[in-house]
Amino acid sequence: MVRSGSIGYVTMPDFITGLAAAALFCAGILIFNGLTRLALQLNVAPLDLAENGFVQYGLALALSGALWRRHARAPRC
Repeated sequence: MVRSGSIGYVTMPDFITGLAAAALFCAGILIFNGLTRLALQLNVAPLDLAENGFVQYGLALALSGALWRRHARAPRC
């Protein structure tokens, strides 16, 4: 791991960052599907919302993309 002297946080290697982003994507799909199922059972979601839909994949992709941008593109010494 490389320590950045000016900013003060540690960056991850690219392989570990990719692995963490993939794991976060899978966990995000599971979590967002569970929340969607709960919302549908409580009748607080529109009927057009479905599990494994565009919304769940989009949110999980945005979450894992944020992790990738935060750690893979951090300044390195």
